[in-house]
Amino acid sequence: MSAGFIGLGAMGAPMAGHLAARKLLSVIDNRTRSKAETLAAQLGVRAAATPADFAGCTVVALCVSMDADVLQQVEALAGVLKPGSVVVDHSTVSVATAKRAQALLAAKGIGFLDAPVSGGVEGARNGKLSVMVGGDAADLEIARPTLESYAARITHMGATGSGQATKAVNQVLVAGINEAVCEGLALGEKLGLDPDKLLPTLMAGAAGNWFLEKRGATLLRNQFAPGFKCGHLLKDLRIVQGMAHDAGIRATVIEQALADYAELVQRGEADADTSALILLKRG
Repeated sequence: MSAGFIGLGAMGAPMAGHLAARKLLSVIDNRTRSKAETLAAQLGVRAAATPADFAGCTVVALCVSMDADVLQQVEALAGVLKPGSVVVDHSTVSVATAKRAQALLAAKGIGFLDAPVSGGVEGARNGKLSVMVGGDAADLEIARPTLESYAARITHMGATGSGQATKAVNQVLVAGINEAVCEGLALGEKLGLDPDKLLPTLMAGAAGNWFLEKRGATLLRNQFAPGFKCGHLLKDLRIVQGMAHDAGIRATVIEQALADYAELVQRGEADADTSALILLKRG
């Protein structure tokens, strides 16, 4: 088996590293070519000069930013990959984009999985991501060794688009938890509570959650090194907003989080961790 990886950002680079560690990775690519060349040298693999460099891959994984980027890469790969190979998209995009990508590749006999991930930069670095997969079960089995190199859990959610639908639900929960934790801790600050006592007390009860555990102490110290950037969550929430509108649900959490993260981005915090939300909650 030979795998390729496209998109070497904060998530993609460590994911590619796990693939290389298992001797599955052969070629990588990135919008900034120098980054691909540097990482390729570190991992002992090739940096792609053209899409044709992926022609020998059984699986190519994508981890890029925008819907247009996914479709651009899929169109390029459709022209070079062999029938029976599989493209796995770890980006967060719309269900419509996933279905369009699947159709483009299916016309050439190439499989496609929409497989967004959750777990943040820590999960990518530790190889402990949760992968939510939409697509054909047979294609998932082809891609499974690739996914297993950086996943703690792989769940086949259903047909194409099901992975992105699951990620939409995930992002609503993420946004709501961020809102609650940042608002609660801002209140704790105003009430003069000792964070060294407050945080473990909250974690031991019903309020305990991943975001509080991983970000509570750092956000109270105004440390916002990105695990997941404000700008990226805003992009995701705009996708989710459209899905929620089409579904006809009351989207109170989505609307509040959209407004807050849009304000943070406008204030120049696009590249800060999502825990920078506490800056707004302090008033």
